[in-house]
Parts: sequence; C-alpha cells; structure tokens
Amino acid sequence: MCGIAGFLSTQSGLHDRRFVLGRMCRAMAHRGPDAEGFHEDGPVALGHRRLSIIDVSDSSNQPFVDASGRYVTVFNGEVYNFREIREGLPEYPFRTKSDTEVVLAAFAKWGPECVHRFKGMFAFAVWDRQEGSLFLCRDRLGVKPLYYHREGGLLLFASEVRALLASGLVPKRMDREALSDYLAFQSFGYPSSPVAGVSQLEAGSWMTVRGDDVQTRVYWRPGAAGVEGDLEDAGFVKRRIRELLLKSVERRLVSDVPIGAFLSGGIDSSSVVGLMAEAGLRKPATFNVSFAEEAFDESRYAETVARRFDTAHTTIRLAPEDFLHDLDEALDAMDSPSGDGPNTYMVSRAVRRAGITVALSGVGGDELFAGYPFFLTQLRMQRLAGLYRSTGVLRRMAAALLQGSSSGRTQRLASMLGASGSKICHTYPEYRRIITRRQTEAITRLGLSHPGGLEAQLLERQQELDRLPVLSQVSVADYMGYTQHTLLKDTDQMSMAVSLEVREPFFDQDLVDFVLQVPDALKRPVYPKSLLVESLKPLLPDEIVHRRKQGFVFPWELWMRGPLRGFCQRRIDALCDRDFIRPDALRAFWASFLGNEARVRYTDVWVFVVLGYWMEHNGIE
Repeated sequence: MCGIAGFLSTQSGLHDRRFVLGRMCRAMAHRGPDAEGFHEDGPVALGHRRLSIIDVSDSSNQPFVDASGRYVTVFNGEVYNFREIREGLPEYPFRTKSDTEVVLAAFAKWGPECVHRFKGMFAFAVWDRQEGSLFLCRDRLGVKPLYYHREGGLLLFASEVRALLASGLVPKRMDREALSDYLAFQSFGYPSSPVAGVSQLEAGSWMTVRGDDVQTRVYWRPGAAGVEGDLEDAGFVKRRIRELLLKSVERRLVSDVPIGAFLSGGIDSSSVVGLMAEAGLRKPATFNVSFAEEAFDESRYAETVARRFDTAHTTIRLAPEDFLHDLDEALDAMDSPSGDGPNTYMVSRAVRRAGITVALSGVGGDELFAGYPFFLTQLRMQRLAGLYRSTGVLRRMAAALLQGSSSGRTQRLASMLGASGSKICHTYPEYRRIITRRQTEAITRLGLSHPGGLEAQLLERQQELDRLPVLSQVSVADYMGYTQHTLLKDTDQMSMAVSLEVREPFFDQDLVDFVLQVPDALKRPVYPKSLLVESLKPLLPDEIVHRRKQGFVFPWELWMRGPLRGFCQRRIDALCDRDFIRPDALRAFWASFLGNEARVRYTDVWVFVVLGYWMEHNGIE
C-alpha cells in the first residue's frame, strides 16, 4: 500500500520538476513512510511513497523499471494473485518477489489487457518510454483512489487530492457544481472531486495519454459478468459462496509483515475472522474497540468470537474524551470531505499503534448480502410497481403534505413518495440523501443536482440494471454511490493516514460477480444476511448471528450540542461567509438542531461542519 504521484508535461515553462514532485509526495508521506523514490524521463516524472508489505527489501522500491528498460511504473495497492500471474511469465527475468514487478511484467507482455488478470485493489501508472504514452488504471470496485488534473499540455495525477494541491499547479477552488452531490450524499462522487479541475478516474477503468490524445475505457462493471452453475439450486449457491469467500480471505493473507483483523463481533467481521482461522492462519491477531458506555460497547461479542477461533485478541478501550481530544487530527486526515470518517480514523490508529501493518475488515458484507432495510423496501416497491405508477397523483399529493413535517424521517419518506418512479435510479438517491432538495435550495445558492453525478449515472445504466435481480440492483447502486465514495474512500483515507493497510474480503471481484447473479428468492434475508450465514454454517455461533445490530457509532448528537458546540459554531460561522451559502438560512438550520427540532439530524449539520473545516484547513476558495 503506497502513494503514487506524477505528471506528464509538454509545457516548456514547467521548471524544477523534482521540486514539484517532491512536494506532491511529501503531502502524502503518511501513505508510505518506508521509502520515497522519483523517476524523470523526458516529459514524464513519477514519484512514489512506499509502505512495505510484500518483499520489503529495497530492491522493490519504486518507481520500478522493467527488465527491458522500456516501462516504468508507480503502483499503489495489492494484486493478491501475483504469484499465479508470475507463473505465466516464465520468460521474464524477475529480480524481486514483489507484486509490483509482476504487474509491470504483465503489462510488458499483454499491454492494458493485463488488468483482466489482476485480482486485488490497486491504482497504478505505467510510462512507456518507447511509445511516449502514460497508462493510468484503477481497480474494479474503486478500493484505491486515483485523481488527476488536465490543463493545456499538463496532466497531473496522484493518490490524493492534497498531493495535487501541493504541486502548486492546481488552483485551490471548490468545485461548486459538485457541492450539491456532497450535501446530498456526504461525499464527492465520480467524476468530480472537491476541487474544481480535479477528476476521479472511474473505478474499473483505465486511461491512456499520448500527447494530446486521451483515451479511456471501462474494463469492468459490477453485475455485468455472467457466472456458471445452477443459481436456482440453494445448495450449490451456498457452497459456492463459501468457496469464494474462503478464497478471498486466503488471497488477503499474503503479507511479509504482521497481519490482523478488525473484530466488532458482528456477522461480517466474525465471518472474516472465522475464515482466517479456517485458512490456516494460527492465532490471528484481532482487535476490538471498546467503550465504557454500554450502548456503544460490543466487546463481549468480539470476545466470544475470539475464543471460538482462538485468536490473539486485544481490546482497545476508548473514552469519549479520547475521541474529542483528537478530533482535529482525524479531520486533518481527510483528503476529501466526508460526513462519516473520524470513527474509522480512531480505530485504524489504535490498531496501527498495536504494531499491525495490515488488517482485514468485514466492511462490505451489508452491501453484498442485503444487510440494510432499503433492500427489502426496494423489493416491495418493485413488486408493487404497477400500483406505484397508477397512484402517481396521490403519491405526489401525499409527498407535498409530508414535506411540511418537522420530522427529517418524514421528509425523506416524502422524497421517496415523490420520486418519479419505483426503479432503482429513482429511489436509491432519495434513500441515501442526507440534505434534502428542499433544504439544499433553502440553505445554498447551488443547483439541486450535479448533471454528471450519481443520479445521471444510475439513469444511464438502468436498462443494464434491469437485467439483475432487484436486491442486486440495490447492491450495484450502492457500489456506484455510498460504498465507493463514502465507505471505501473513508477506509482508505483514514487508515492510510496512519500507515495501515486495510483489506476487504467482501469486495473480492469473483465473490461480487457471483453473488450479484443470485436470485432474490435465495438472497432475501429471512434474518439478517441469512444467505451469508447459511453459506458459512456452522462457522458462526447463534448469539452472534441473532444479536441486535449496534453498528460503530459515537454520540455525535450529544457532543455537538455539548463539548463540540463551540467547534461546530466556528465552522458554521466561517461557512456563512462563503458566497454559495445563504447565511441566515444556515444559522437558522443550526439553531433548529440546537433546539432539538426533530427535522434536523446531527448528520444534516455535520456535513456543513466538515465542509467548513476542510475548506479552511486546505485554503480552498
């Protein structure tokens, strides 16, 4: 796991390239504290920060040049099946045991098509000295980020937005057009970023740049792959899920440094830990973050799982005061504003301080195995699609009446009822919306939606999504939205801020491809994530399967009205000076929250607080 940066420039006025590249790499030194490297060749300059995981010797430092001297790469992430790929390259004179060299050797033999062979999480660049072309690529599900900026004859790219800003070549201006998506969905989604002129490379795609010619290609999309076998046969489906999940865990145990796992005691993390033990990892190191407040403490469940699988278990106790004391540190770690990131930072930091460099996580189980209430809501709506269409006038009337409610939950129900249809492109954005359209219009001077954002992308893919089971349509929408741009982005930026590599077995491409084709009749949860549990039986104890789901949360609502009130007030006041905010409306919104009005949740206010903090911290206009 590392940080990559570089630029391709035909601008004669760009001087002292090493200095510029050095600033970019230093801005993300946390991603790779073990080594730094640079490579310059004509119009291209590549930089790398390394967190050593596989083949920790200096011979695997980057930028890495292939045996022929033609190709140079900077690589971030892991290709878990690199040993299998290496066996298919007997003619290449390998000089390291790293996956980076395998990636470059595969590119030298197969060109861009090599990415179809890679199973992992990655973002990388390859400079072809002979062709004078730069190749950029990102993994299928968008686990690893990659941002770029193009202007005139200059292309800059990096693992983090802050590295691009550190170059001094990217204006520090907020992308006002994308702000509406941030307020709606608490993060900046593809193709935008928080900074005007900075784009995200799409997950599952590559870009080739040669002079002024830029070509992009999507090489994978969730739900597009066919699978073999009788998917109506419950026994076959469950056996196959177990095989694929076990294989996914086995792949993610490849490491030359200490490896552990997050263990909350819930179904997902317990499944991962159980399969780690089944894969042959003796006494895997597991970590649970515990709280003194019983409402937030899950340590007893984690200890049950730890005993069952004989793990080397550590309970890390955090008090609310610890979190509040280090909140600035957690927010400073945000490369891109997010409404849901500090929790991940605190857990990652605690695990890293315990001496672990790589940790497996159960994140992604809810998204793949219908773990959220909306999965069943969408299933019911699709079954009543005819009624939904025929009651359009009545629904819109009800929505108009409900919009006047003081309850935020009721307003969101109104948004769902007012959606133009029952298909996933209509309902999912309303389900995930934080700030409603009505609130956005009242508090800001922004447009109500980003023209190239999530809603437009779902609408464009709706015919393709219609071919999937309904529950899988929800999964794909989540992969395109919350999962990629909030869940995975937070996991990456907050864990890498403390130099911890997090691996997520539920985001394995083979597992995802298979489960997305499973019919609703088998996937529909009889109890929480029943298909997953039944597939792994008898791995998990009943008290873990049927326990009340708590989730990893902090008492934000109480804190924001108490010890964090002054902190929030300062950010709200500063944001009120921005020209895209209607100051009186935002102050009234904040006052409603402080007054315990049900229509304003803490999340509604927190997205503004985080935005204000991030803009101030990064000097964004």
